[in-house]
Amino acid sequence: MTVPPPPRPPRRRPPRLLLDGALTVAADRAGAPGGLRYTERQLYYELCRVLQPLHSGPRRIPYTLAPPVRYARFAEVLAARRAELPGLLPPPEPVRQVARQPRAGVESDLYDYGLPRLLVCQSREITGMLIANDLHLEAACPVVAADLPLDPRLVGALERAGGAVVHVLHDASPAGLACFERVRGELRGAGGPGRAVRVRSMGLVPRHAAALHLTAGRGPQPYRGPLPAGLRPGERAWLGSGRTVELAAVGPARLLHTVIRQVRGGAAGPRRAPVHHRVREARSAGFLTWPTARPSA
Repeated sequence: MTVPPPPRPPRRRPPRLLLDGALTVAADRAGAPGGLRYTERQLYYELCRVLQPLHSGPRRIPYTLAPPVRYARFAEVLAARRAELPGLLPPPEPVRQVARQPRAGVESDLYDYGLPRLLVCQSREITGMLIANDLHLEAACPVVAADLPLDPRLVGALERAGGAVVHVLHDASPAGLACFERVRGELRGAGGPGRAVRVRSMGLVPRHAAALHLTAGRGPQPYRGPLPAGLRPGERAWLGSGRTVELAAVGPARLLHTVIRQVRGGAAGPRRAPVHHRVREARSAGFLTWPTARPSA
């Protein structure tokens, strides 16, 4: 006869005073450097890093972390402090199903030009955060949410550029990987032979989340649906267990700096580095990592 394991003790709720102090530290870190804007979920994951600073472990040992505090508890504390956090962005407005008509004198002219690169984000919150921090200006790249299908005028601008690159930024989850596949499927064949629009996944995937020691969540039940063929066996098992990592778990400064670097590096046109150097860099680089910059906390 099998003896059932003893019940787990209930998780202790962190004291309110501790959470208040940790939230202050988390808000300062999320907005550094220079007063960055950040989303509510980014602030939550920054709070997790303050309460459980195991993310700074060596990257050669891959692992993800369980959240030390529930989101509902975080929301209780944030409700009383929201007005004190100027860097916190408001929630995005709900999606409205409206006809896509160009505004007179502005949008219609914009779509007449070629568009060499585009960033598509699975999360509307992350889309708003990148725009609020002027990433579209720094990287000279429009940033849009993955509200499919894409605007036909946007697709036309990509085709006119010839060899345009579309980067897809998504969660390490079955839904995030499916978002990339949908964008790639929609743009398959766009641009024609020799001028095809290239669609690239910027991440996140499980091996990137483990290398960065991000905070992971777990669904109510294992995932048994289809997964892309390019995943490693360990990643397939990780996703199959129901675990996921949101893009918001990446620190705001790290996210901004590396997306700019990746988008600029993926622009159409000649590149300075020799081919063998680029291949070596592509094999060794992980998501949201770069060789010379110091990662943020």
